[in-house]
Amino acid sequence: MYKISKQFSFSAAHSLHGLPDAHPCSRLHGHNYVVTIHLKSETLSETGFVRDYNDLKSVKKYIDENLDHRNLNDILNPLNSSAENLAKLLYDVFKPQFPELYAVEVSETPKTNAIYEP
Repeated sequence: MYKISKQFSFSAAHSLHGLPDAHPCSRLHGHNYVVTIHLKSETLSETGFVRDYNDLKSVKKYIDENLDHRNLNDILNPLNSSAENLAKLLYDVFKPQFPELYAVEVSETPKTNAIYEP
């Protein structure tokens, strides 16, 4: 099995619902997110790729136009704007375009990651 990944970054704000008022994540705050798109294939193209990294420009375009410098509560409503829900949203958006997609990883900080892999 061949696997590749590509990272994209953006900045956005959010707050999480259902937490105690004293919880810092219940207040509006921001992150410098890193999204990693994971692709895999049992075979390679004629050029030796799982997928040409240039094909993933549409991921950057989507992130820049829909997520960057936005309030993620508006994007994910009615879901909570957790990294887990964001990873699932991105998977659902890009799976039809990239059949090799098997997981999406979202990091809010250098020490935290959420991965959606069906």
